Amino acid sequence: MDAFDDTSLALMKFGVGQPVPRKEDPTLLRGQGRYTDDINLPGQAYAVMVRSRIAHGVLKGIDAQAASALPGVLAILTHADLDAAGFGPLKCPMNIPQRDGSPMKTPPRPSLAKGKVRFVGEAVACVVAETAVQAKDAAEAVELDIEELPAVTSPAAALKEGAPQLHAEAPGNLALDFHYGDAEAVKKAFAEAAHVTRLEIVSNRIIVNPMEPRSAIGAYDSKTGRFTLRVGCQGVMGMRGGLARDVLGLPPDRVRVLTGNVGGSFGMKSQVYPEYGPLLLASKTLGRPVKWTDERSESFLSDHHGRDHQRVAKLALDKDGKFLAVRLTGTGNAGAYIYPPMPATTNAVKNVIDVYRTPAMEVNSKVVFTNTTPIGAYRGAGRPEGNYYMERLIDTAAREMGIDRVELRRRNHIAPGQMPYKAPSGMNYDSGEFTTVLDKALLAADWQGFDKRRKESAARNKLRGRGIGSYLEVTGPPAKEYGGIRFEADGKITMLSGTLDYGQGHATPFAQVLSDKLGIPFERFQLLQGDSDQLKVGGGTGGSKSALVASQAFLEAGDKLIEQGKQIAAHVLEASAVDIEFARGRFTIAGTDRGVSILELADKLRSGLSLPADVPPSLDVSHISDNPPFSFPNGCHVAEVEIDRDTGQIEVVRYFMVNDFGTVINPMLTAGQAHGGVIQGIGQALMERTVYDPQGQPVTGSYMDYALPRASDAPDFSIENHSVPCKTNLLGVKGCGEAGCAGALPSVMNAVVDALSEVGVTHIDMPVTPEKVWRVLNGS
Repeated sequence: MDAFDDTSLALMKFGVGQPVPRKEDPTLLRGQGRYTDDINLPGQAYAVMVRSRIAHGVLKGIDAQAASALPGVLAILTHADLDAAGFGPLKCPMNIPQRDGSPMKTPPRPSLAKGKVRFVGEAVACVVAETAVQAKDAAEAVELDIEELPAVTSPAAALKEGAPQLHAEAPGNLALDFHYGDAEAVKKAFAEAAHVTRLEIVSNRIIVNPMEPRSAIGAYDSKTGRFTLRVGCQGVMGMRGGLARDVLGLPPDRVRVLTGNVGGSFGMKSQVYPEYGPLLLASKTLGRPVKWTDERSESFLSDHHGRDHQRVAKLALDKDGKFLAVRLTGTGNAGAYIYPPMPATTNAVKNVIDVYRTPAMEVNSKVVFTNTTPIGAYRGAGRPEGNYYMERLIDTAAREMGIDRVELRRRNHIAPGQMPYKAPSGMNYDSGEFTTVLDKALLAADWQGFDKRRKESAARNKLRGRGIGSYLEVTGPPAKEYGGIRFEADGKITMLSGTLDYGQGHATPFAQVLSDKLGIPFERFQLLQGDSDQLKVGGGTGGSKSALVASQAFLEAGDKLIEQGKQIAAHVLEASAVDIEFARGRFTIAGTDRGVSILELADKLRSGLSLPADVPPSLDVSHISDNPPFSFPNGCHVAEVEIDRDTGQIEVVRYFMVNDFGTVINPMLTAGQAHGGVIQGIGQALMERTVYDPQGQPVTGSYMDYALPRASDAPDFSIENHSVPCKTNLLGVKGCGEAGCAGALPSVMNAVVDALSEVGVTHIDMPVTPEKVWRVLNGS
């Protein structure tokens, strides 16, 4: 069998579109992963944070005298130490204009509390000792003198006149009064509408709970004056930039960020956290590395939370059920400090239109400070909510108008012939076959056979409901991304990317793309993402963009490699570069069988091949890609639930999804991403509930009180891809990482309401816990 056939067979197994297992799985399954807490540096000390137990108060004093005298204690840092060292506060890097055009309120967040404490769990001091146990003992001995103030935990209460004020910079606790849309067009559409559907909808607060708690090791090199932070994050370049710019006040090249394996994040680990500055200062002060690892109960307080929005959603329809306008009005809970993305502002705007022709839209959102843990990104960051609002409105409108819910969706779908479609959100949809996707999902779910299944459930004293959750997400925000290809001395080929894998499995699909492009064996590739010293730029991983932006960067880098290779091959083959052709990993002289492979060229270069001055000296490529614009993954999920009349227990018994992720690089990995997102959606819909008491104390502070979905809560999934390649990037891919959540929230909640409609329920808010359902069923 010749080389051409070998390459063809390899691409059939490892090329784009093949279900290739993740490269890292054998290492991780053997327990050989290297997470931040697995790392121990010579001479390292250990840090523990002293946190406020009061939600709101004046910090009058910190008594560390007794703690400092305890065995092993090396240092106790407060805000005064950070100020003296010139360390700055954390700052929100984004600024969304207010309704009146003025900038939003972004009070700085001190790494260690200064003057006031604003939520339970806010870091006040950093204790460093020889051992973690000694540091913890000393932290418990630090006494905080806090004059307690009244607390406020909900946006509605925080906006009331006379409410406790968190920040002098934000009168009335208002961070942002946001408006988007054509208010006059929406007003006119509602005035002329034959029917208006109105819903009050809550998107409940979520505690993120990745498998790996946060951990970091700060180190300072006095010889070079450089700081190094080893930390689990979502992108080393963004983390480096935030640390250098805001906290340290240094040029970026004075900071190095290293990231190994990361055990989940879902958006939460993307930002610079307050603990990181004190670790770096302690290392510089003590002349040794300093390590900190969160405990799970601490992470409930200190990790950013997700969601927490309250909306009045309205949909205007004409007499035939055609959508005229949609309006969202409400609040988003920012918590005690502002962090991007803003709660349900721009992402709600981009995603609420979903897959439907809706001529006009308006979003009014007040983002409010409260005495709660700050809100940050959580899988989808406003995109699942936007789809959830629209899909709940549609089911409700269908019932109120006496129109079949499937038919109402079909009447309003954006048709393929209308692409590209300019949505009132400002987005330009490039592709999608929304009615076909819906029809495929209904067929897979046996929509027509539901009545038989409902009767079977009734015979077992259970209610049964079915729900549709169509979605369209705006993913892959445009930004620069790095695509490097480096030929190593051992014959391996390193892919360098500014994205970062925290569970997605990047090494495999990225290798598939380059193997397909360059004809190089899949197993030769390895991935480097976690060292800021070896990257030029990097947007990190978030917004379901990695496959899109990395494939674009690597394909462009591949083109550069081929052009360099043609010049080098021309010299080796004693031909003109214009006569060199490339296919399946080989450079050949046009019209002949004389050629040389990429790997052979790499071997020759490693052996010291002498090249003319005008020929590239290497096959290595260092490429910065101007990323393609947004992509628009979409799909339709269909869920069926059973509700036990006696206990209120809900079980998702059937789940079907048809997704349009454009060109699918690896169907095994996209299925895994969809499964995980659906389970997180089920968790938010049915069980996850974050509760604060009136004093701002978290009531659901551990797994004893905060329910997460278990394997037994997962239904059997049916997943199908209906791929319509995206037209905005070279490979035609669309994001997939957060689509599971986007489809799960509406499909599960529509199914729950459908089941409870037998007892007169027309809407119920998440989470639909057994207690809540039992009370509904028993009239209490």
